[in-house]
Amino acid sequence: MANTKEITVKIEGAEWEEAKNKAYEKASKKAKIDGFRPGKAPKEIFLKKYGEESLFMDAGDLVIEKAYNKMIEENADLQIVAQPEMQLKSIDSKGIEFSFVLTLRPEVKLGEYKNLGVKKEEVTVTEEEIDTTIKQMQEKYAEVVEKKEDSVVEEKDTVVLDFEGFKDGVAFEGGKGENYSLTIGSHTFIPGFEEQLVGMKKGEEKEIEVIFPEDYHSEELKGQKAIFKVKIHEIKTTIIPEVGEAFFEDLGMDGIHDMESLRKQVKENIEAHKMHHAEEHYMDALLEAAAKNVEIEIPEIMIKEELDRMVKQYEEHLKMQGITLEQFYQFTSSSEEALREQMKEEATKRITFRLMLEEIAKVENIEVSEEEASNEALEMASKYQMKKEELIQAFGGLDMIKYDVKMKKTLELLKD
Repeated sequence: MANTKEITVKIEGAEWEEAKNKAYEKASKKAKIDGFRPGKAPKEIFLKKYGEESLFMDAGDLVIEKAYNKMIEENADLQIVAQPEMQLKSIDSKGIEFSFVLTLRPEVKLGEYKNLGVKKEEVTVTEEEIDTTIKQMQEKYAEVVEKKEDSVVEEKDTVVLDFEGFKDGVAFEGGKGENYSLTIGSHTFIPGFEEQLVGMKKGEEKEIEVIFPEDYHSEELKGQKAIFKVKIHEIKTTIIPEVGEAFFEDLGMDGIHDMESLRKQVKENIEAHKMHHAEEHYMDALLEAAAKNVEIEIPEIMIKEELDRMVKQYEEHLKMQGITLEQFYQFTSSSEEALREQMKEEATKRITFRLMLEEIAKVENIEVSEEEASNEALEMASKYQMKKEELIQAFGGLDMIKYDVKMKKTLELLKD
């Protein structure tokens, strides 16, 4: 059973009458009563038509909101870890009775959290990795140009073509395209299609025979033989720039003027990237190791609220890609229930880590001063090119920054 506390509240007498009067004032403005303009009908006539019970829920909302704020203030010393649940017990003309069910921070029994035997991965950068990165940089500045008139299609060329597919001599739906741009070797078409374009010339027409895969999405075309009539309009090739003075100018990197300085900078960049990931993996491994020694019973409502946050974050992530959550469910033949189930293990892990770190901070007397939090805010504001006050507001206040710094300090303790 989760660690909960129930607080029962009963509102009656003058306070309840006042709430009902306020509810009446609100409702009467919208009430339609023959012979009266909205808001002008006497109260007794309003009650005769709609009944006093029509005011109960609005009146209840008024007193519940007031009681909620008072309850939170009076129980500020309690460690409430989830949004309190309100349960209505009774409501009538004499009063209302309801309760708030508070979910309190569960007991956390720590095990060993030091000397966990977790080692940080050593970072090395190979010459091959440097070569690959420089090649990718060259490809970024590559130029696509049309090949000479008598040239033929080769692997990695890009062709602009018309095509139309036929099965048993009849054109099938979705099998036609005009001025379509296709890179040979991209394997975006049916197996065997791109390979048969190799050797063709600009303006040439050809019939290509293919067999659709057994797992093709169209039932009528699965495993079936088809003929595509194709015509090549353009053949383009990609010219990779040589590593030289012009290339270094295109890069526009300070201090990079020859291959030696470029390789040195690339190595440093790869190393920094690897070190960042190694640090992340190291911290995850430390948390996992420490969490294995922890005993904790996480309330379901905490998991539910964490899942709410995770789904919301995922929705924002999809929006950045131009996809709605509903479209994601449609594309993946999924649902919110399935997504939440998929995320549940991660949500539980996040809560476990958070509660564990809070308990370690408490046991180790880790504190953060106003000055430390203020300095952290200043440093972060500089990093994100924001004003300090704007960053504090975006973070949810200085107390949230203090909490963040405390968790960082606690993580450092695990490392030591």
